[in-house]
Amino acid sequence: MAKLGKRTRAAREAFADKANLSVEDAVALIKANATAKFDETVEIAMSLGVDPRHADQMVRGVIGLPNGTGKSVRVAVFARGAKADEAKEAGADIIGAEDLMEIVQGGKIDFDRCIATPDMMPVVGRLGKVLGPRNLMPNPKVGTVTMDVATAVKNAKGGEVQFKAEKGGVVHAGVGKASFDGAKLVENIRAFVAAVAKAKPAGAKGAYMQKIALSSTMGPGVTVDVDNAAAE
Repeated sequence: MAKLGKRTRAAREAFADKANLSVEDAVALIKANATAKFDETVEIAMSLGVDPRHADQMVRGVIGLPNGTGKSVRVAVFARGAKADEAKEAGADIIGAEDLMEIVQGGKIDFDRCIATPDMMPVVGRLGKVLGPRNLMPNPKVGTVTMDVATAVKNAKGGEVQFKAEKGGVVHAGVGKASFDGAKLVENIRAFVAAVAKAKPAGAKGAYMQKIALSSTMGPGVTVDVDNAAAE
């Protein structure tokens, strides 16, 4: 515990008085202080000027990060027959129909992404209270309700990231690993910010992107200059 405390104190000292950095400087700072015994995820949190309780202010989308996430993604697919076979060939980890619904209802959710063919939605719909709060409910807007399950599975495993404005208008996601080359992390971060900017809803009023912060799994956060992060 003493060693952990020492590392934490050192990181906090390194981050002290640092704010509104360029994406490049923020990434360099985070990489230099990601000293956990595992490969930490670099995370982004964006505070948006929206109230997601209103339908015309909901922010939701998906982005295929140019350099992937570095994360191994387990994919579940609700499908039958030929589409189930297609999902299996594409590399889906869990495939089923009513049997999979019962497993999920029983509390076992051993996957990071959930895909369904349209005909399975009456079955999947029963899981709204379980999958919804975990942001796992299949949705056609982000390509997880589709007949092209093979492409959806490959995208999920290839670095695709879904995002959704949560309470308070905050969007957060993992955008790579601390072990990534700095330039690749910067590219991923700018791609994610651009995707959120593109998803600006019609009902958003005033400043849309209000605050952006970056951190690693075990490290402190640092704010990033919004204009710099949004630059092409």
